[in-house]
Amino acid sequence: MSLKLYFAPGACSFVPHSMLELSGVEFEPHSVKLHKNEQRSPEYLAINPRGQVPVLVDDGQVITQIVAILLHLDAKLPQAGILPASGLARTRALQVLTWMNNTVHPTFTHVFMPDKFADDATTQQGIRAFAAKAYRGLLGEIEAMAEKASPWMTGERPSALDAYALTLLRWGGFAGIDPTTLPATWDLAQRFAELPPVARAVERERLMLNIYKPKAESQT
Repeated sequence: MSLKLYFAPGACSFVPHSMLELSGVEFEPHSVKLHKNEQRSPEYLAINPRGQVPVLVDDGQVITQIVAILLHLDAKLPQAGILPASGLARTRALQVLTWMNNTVHPTFTHVFMPDKFADDATTQQGIRAFAAKAYRGLLGEIEAMAEKASPWMTGERPSALDAYALTLLRWGGFAGIDPTTLPATWDLAQRFAELPPVARAVERERLMLNIYKPKAESQT
């Protein structure tokens, strides 16, 4: 088995990154530094012409898009517990995973990169403010799910939902959202990050879980 994961520190690629660590399987992690535009290098574009992370290379086969990667790994590494194995529990987990990916994640993109959606500064500011308010509401939905975690979002085993919840909560700091105001999700994220295999991914990515800065501090 030959697995290589291209990830960007702090990006959604943390989800498969942490799942690979939890699986215990050997894999080659390869960091792509977005702030240095390494995703636009000729070498990386030869792997993924869209210039996005994550990318999984499995025995030479390139797989892109986070949901596709997670489903591929789930089938290949059932011991990882990426998703529940079967039945309604699996369906419900997929329901949440795809919502996180197709609704919550893109809403944050409007906060973090409004220039993708408008070319003038005033419109970009409006997009950012509107999306930040919407993002807070979406994190509130995740908070309601985290309140029911027992102890994890899919039950007894940590899964991709916990990893994605951590990532989305962490991003809230960029949207001016203090993660500690969502106590159930904040507790879930801390417990997940402290799992020894996940801690390896956290250390490799040098992640700070709480990146929120109050306005007065952020302006100094």
